[in-house]
Amino acid sequence: MGDEAVRSQSPSSAPLGHLLPRGEKGGSAHVAPSFPPTGSPSPLVGEGARRADEGAKERPSPRLQKLARSMRRQPTEAESKLWFLLRNRRFIDYKFRRQVPIGPYIADFVCYSANLIIEADGSQHAENPRDIVRDTELARRGFRLLRVWNDDILARPDDVSDAIWTTLHGDVP
Repeated sequence: MGDEAVRSQSPSSAPLGHLLPRGEKGGSAHVAPSFPPTGSPSPLVGEGARRADEGAKERPSPRLQKLARSMRRQPTEAESKLWFLLRNRRFIDYKFRRQVPIGPYIADFVCYSANLIIEADGSQHAENPRDIVRDTELARRGFRLLRVWNDDILARPDDVSDAIWTTLHGDVP
C-alpha cells in the first residue's frame, strides 16, 4: 500500500503518528511515528526547581498560605481593579503575583523581577504605625514599596498605571 492508502485507512484525519484508543473508528491501535523524538527534556524536569521570578526561598507558614489563598479568592473591589491592570504581564515583561506571603506579611501585589510591592490601601492605613514596621521589614528584604489609595484605583486607574510604570522604571513618583 502506498502512503495514500495508509492515510485513507487511518483512524483519524490527524497527521500520521496520532494515537487513538485501540479499535476506535475501525483502525489499528496506532501508527508509529516516522521519526524519533528530538531534543532532551528541560534540565529542570522533575527537579522541583523554581523560576527566578517565583519568589523567596523560605516557605510561609501553612496558616499564612491559607490566609493568602482566601484573600485571593475574595478580593476587595479596588484589589480586583488593580489586578486587572497588573495581570497577564500588561506592563510589558513585568509579571505580578497577588496576595503573596513574604516573611510574616502578605503583600497585595509583587513583581519579583523589579523587587516591587504594590499595596492597595484604604483609610485604615492612614498613619498606621504597624505599616511603618511592615514597610521596614519588606525594605530589609530588598523590596521597594508603592502604596496606592483605593479611591485612586477606582476613580483614576490611568493615573495609577502611570505611577506603577514610573516606579517600575526606577523613578519613584
